[in-house]
Amino acid sequence: MSADRRDVRPEALGNAAHGLAYEEPLLFERSRPGRVGYSLPALDVPAVAPEEELPASLLRADCEGLPELSEVDVVRHFTRISTWNYAVDLGLYPLGSCTMKYNPKMNEVAAALAGFARSHPLQPAALSQGLLHLFHELETHLAEISGMDRVSLQPAAGAQGELAGVMMIRAYHAHRGERRRKILVPDSAHGTNPASAGLNGYEIVSVPSGADGVLHPEAVAAVMGPEVAALMLTNPSTLGLFEEHIVRIAEIVHAGGGLVYGDGANLNALLGIARPGDLGIDVMHFNLHKTFSTPHGGGGPGAGPVGVKNLLAPYLPVPVVRRLSGSEGDGFALDYEFPHSIGRLHGNFGNVGMLVRAFAYIRSLGPDGLRRCAEMAVLNANYLLARLRGAYHVPFDRPVMHECVLSDAKLEGTGVTTLDVAKRLIDHGYHPPTVYFPLIVHGALMIEPTESESLEGLDRFVDALLAIAREAEIDPETVRSAPHSTRLSRLDETRAARKPILRWQPGPSDS
Repeated sequence: MSADRRDVRPEALGNAAHGLAYEEPLLFERSRPGRVGYSLPALDVPAVAPEEELPASLLRADCEGLPELSEVDVVRHFTRISTWNYAVDLGLYPLGSCTMKYNPKMNEVAAALAGFARSHPLQPAALSQGLLHLFHELETHLAEISGMDRVSLQPAAGAQGELAGVMMIRAYHAHRGERRRKILVPDSAHGTNPASAGLNGYEIVSVPSGADGVLHPEAVAAVMGPEVAALMLTNPSTLGLFEEHIVRIAEIVHAGGGLVYGDGANLNALLGIARPGDLGIDVMHFNLHKTFSTPHGGGGPGAGPVGVKNLLAPYLPVPVVRRLSGSEGDGFALDYEFPHSIGRLHGNFGNVGMLVRAFAYIRSLGPDGLRRCAEMAVLNANYLLARLRGAYHVPFDRPVMHECVLSDAKLEGTGVTTLDVAKRLIDHGYHPPTVYFPLIVHGALMIEPTESESLEGLDRFVDALLAIAREAEIDPETVRSAPHSTRLSRLDETRAARKPILRWQPGPSDS
């Protein structure tokens, strides 16, 4: 066993949540000869030599020495490690824009139903009628919620849905024989907006927000021209502000022959209140994790459906779910007959489990429940803003929608920065909010509480931020050197190697 690790002893487990009592050994270090964590039934087919099962080019001779462990060793190892991470089931996850909100467990039950979880991605449509029915209804619900005419569920993430939307815009103009080279992107946009436009070969034209933080028609009109293919607009914006001039802005873009892309990441603030399609949006993506409560994070499966107005429907990615009618009989089929389609974006039909979860969320809440979610998201964000504006600078001090943006300007004299505040929040038991974004706010601290949080939970989070602001005045070094309760301290960002500093605090059995 390496010198800087210790066995996990029962008396040390009381401190496990704080990560101060021990370092978890590797599975290789826990290995003991002869331990086995599995049992297999007797072979009921003739044995075949490995070299006959697989070609030699696929066989490896260097797999000896794998850990030998019991089942309980493996389970406890990974369960312990899982407790080191923050999770949405443990507390508030205040990441602005990239929000992770509570995932109702009923959705998990629905996604685990055998007909969904065990369906094979290549099974024929005749054996997938339940799934196709669900897909068709989910598309219909998303179209109704957003004011779009058609929806594709295929994109595997919000960013891919955004990419699909810009691909359809490009295909639309190309089909009309137009060569438009530019896309307008506000300075408050999500970073994926210019990325998606750039991947499609467009030149990015940044449009400045006004002094009030919103986009103004005059700014759009000044850069609108025959080379502009589209404007990409996030509404509400990353400042948490509703783009109050959106209808007039859309009219300007449409008059110039362009289209309006709506970044639907913040749709959770509009549910049941306003529909992007009614405001002039031609195409948009949905972040199912943010608005419709599917899991997010860990690099796991995502889903980012894209909705379009009818003028872009011919360019939808295939396949599209179609309800059979007339002589075709009843049921649903996958339709590939879209000659102008941008093609397939994802293997088979995307990450089905995420679609089932979103469907369960929408059906369980219904129209009134979805609107209530938006109302609570807006109320919670404004409550946080009201309680924090005295301790932190508010760059655009006006009512917000789903999130609020603060900055470290009031802490300038203490030497404490936004990064320090974020690190110190970890000591209070919270995952930090999004920091230094949007880029137009220096030292930004972007907080989105979501509608999942109770008043008491919000107050605890606010109290932590207020305590940090007070601490910055009387003991700034404690804030600047945070976090103090983690297995690894802050990176030494003055070193080229950026090596983490290990903290070791012995448990009772190590003294």
